[in-house]
Amino acid sequence: MAVAELVKWSWVENNLDDIQQASIEHLQLVGAAMGIAIAVSIPIAILVRRRRIPFIAVNTVSGALYTIPSLAMFAFLLSWFGIGFEPAVIALAVYCLQLIIRNTVVGLRGVSGPVQEAARGMGLTRRQRLFKVELPLALPAIFAGIRLAVVSTVGIATIAVYIGAGGLGVLIVNDGIQRGLFVTPIVVGAVIATVMALVFDFLLVLLERALTPWQRARAGTA
Repeated sequence: MAVAELVKWSWVENNLDDIQQASIEHLQLVGAAMGIAIAVSIPIAILVRRRRIPFIAVNTVSGALYTIPSLAMFAFLLSWFGIGFEPAVIALAVYCLQLIIRNTVVGLRGVSGPVQEAARGMGLTRRQRLFKVELPLALPAIFAGIRLAVVSTVGIATIAVYIGAGGLGVLIVNDGIQRGLFVTPIVVGAVIATVMALVFDFLLVLLERALTPWQRARAGTA
């Protein structure tokens, strides 16, 4: 039997407000987590980009945090922040750290020596080289990490319902799984999460292209 035949569209029509609320809460979870993760990860990556031991330490710690099961992470943070939005956002942000830090460092280290020398020859200071040369050229790698983090966060955020943070997990878990595997809200929540991840990814691709016009020019001359 097709999934569409299992979906009770009358339930969807009668619960549009709840679906909208869950979607908004999910967007808030993902947006807040990504904002914190980017604000923390990129400065850390800049600090350790030329330091081998600090980078290994940061990568190891962030990698270890990434391997912690999400429910265990949520449970641990409950003792510090209680139930609700805050622990969920912190946990989601923690899971993004390694992806963004590692890709940012790779991008910054990928700026070639001749480009660095040319920037020095133009009289640019270290700070100017970072913001005018290194970070712009590292943007494709940085965006690759952010895109992976966003797609991962949209999925993991569905589990935030277990600590009272709302989101699409309300439809999947509360309205679906806990009601004897009621298929309709499970499908609705999963479809919205999938579409949300795809839209975020598409928007990030557009933003990357807008911020890296030289990439388009290079592709056009290839």
